Amino acid sequence: MEINNEYLNARYHEEDLQRLRGFRPIDDTFMRCLFHDNLPLAQFVLHIITGKPDLILTHEETQKDLKRLLGTRSLCLDVHGIDSENREYDMEIQRADIGARPERARYHSAAMDIEALNAGQEFEDLPETYTIFVTESDFFGKGVGLYPIDRMNLATNTPFNDREHILYVNGQYQGEDDLGKLMHDFLCSDPDDMHFDILAERSRYYKENPEGVSEMCKAMEDMRNEALERGRIEGRAEGRLNNMIESVRSLKAKLGLSDQQVKDALSISNQDWEQIAVKV
Repeated sequence: MEINNEYLNARYHEEDLQRLRGFRPIDDTFMRCLFHDNLPLAQFVLHIITGKPDLILTHEETQKDLKRLLGTRSLCLDVHGIDSENREYDMEIQRADIGARPERARYHSAAMDIEALNAGQEFEDLPETYTIFVTESDFFGKGVGLYPIDRMNLATNTPFNDREHILYVNGQYQGEDDLGKLMHDFLCSDPDDMHFDILAERSRYYKENPEGVSEMCKAMEDMRNEALERGRIEGRAEGRLNNMIESVRSLKAKLGLSDQQVKDALSISNQDWEQIAVKV
């Protein structure tokens, strides 16, 4: 049966427009567009979250890739910024609790450190860093708006002063202070109901302005195509793995080869063998 691409594209477009109406700043696709090339908005949000109203942001980018060490797990930072005091900020939107695990915050913080120093630089040259997780739920369940996390010297009960900070922001916090108003706006789909004009105007542009709507629809289309391509790649990888599993089973059954002999015969890497061994 031949697929009518024109019909599918029209249907996808209508679905994207419907989805766009319900988008909130805490939704990943919408957040990317809101903060893209928008240093004033990032600075405004950081003023509230960090409690530093004099913070002057000099650099801001979304979807910043970090992969300095070959073979390590890469990271793509949602919003990365540097201020006039060379302090670095990584703000991540984490809607699911599993994405906000402490180990992930630790890894994000460590990745910024790895990126910060070149060969020959002193460790004292490391910048002060802020890893900020904005979570849709109250991850720690204590009802406060902000959970600041710094290292402590437990023997002396004093700060460790390594200038590394992790902040969890509770998206469910609805206090009357600026942080509560900001979280209200982050979870709000109607710009008219937002407290802060800078966020409402940016949201309105992408929801109502024809150019902004077109940008958002293009962003959703790109993400859909990326997901399809990723699925195809993963499907091919799964197919390759299944073929290898069948070959291993056959060699072991027909020739009685040991695991090591099978690995050598088929040139199977240790990484692939970990996945194969549990299935044969």
